Amino acid sequence: MARGPQYNLPFRRRREGRTNYRKRRKLVTSGIRRFVVRPSNKHLSAQIIEAKPQGDIVIASAHSSELKEFGWKGSCGNIPAAYLTGLLAGRRATAGGISTAVLDIGVHSKDAGSRIFAAAKGAVSGGLTIPHDESAMPSPERVKGQHVADYSKSLSSEPEVYKKFFSRYLKQKLKPEDLEAHFNETETKIMTPTPEAHK
Repeated sequence: MARGPQYNLPFRRRREGRTNYRKRRKLVTSGIRRFVVRPSNKHLSAQIIEAKPQGDIVIASAHSSELKEFGWKGSCGNIPAAYLTGLLAGRRATAGGISTAVLDIGVHSKDAGSRIFAAAKGAVSGGLTIPHDESAMPSPERVKGQHVADYSKSLSSEPEVYKKFFSRYLKQKLKPEDLEAHFNETETKIMTPTPEAHK
């Protein structure tokens, strides 16, 4: 009887490029909680996850859309927002008695200074211990959006380009050159939240 070709078909999530099962197995079997960061085009989520036999359990989490509750008027998908989201997740985790976690970036590349590492930097500032290489973290200036403010100032002689490029900021009544000060205000609110903000 003729037999067709024999091969092993990878799991669906691996075929879709969403899960690296070899790395995931190492993380899960380590028994250490994972700080899972998943960015999208416009947002970013950060979760502290614990692996259980029945599946992953989310212990604490934050989504960049929640930053609006703290008065954030900037983009919810840039580096400052990633840091603040990680900070909020870290605060919630430590409030729940969680002190350590290991960074889980999934199948995303390890680009130094990226939103993923900005979120990890925020979580560390929020009190969570995450083993990391400091050189992979974005600089404090970039975290606060100074690069955005500097670029907006460089367009001072081109008002039409300025208005078009920063239309979303201006719609929220936030001048991009004031982003760093606005970041500091939002960070302070997250660091001293109401009890409801920890939930």
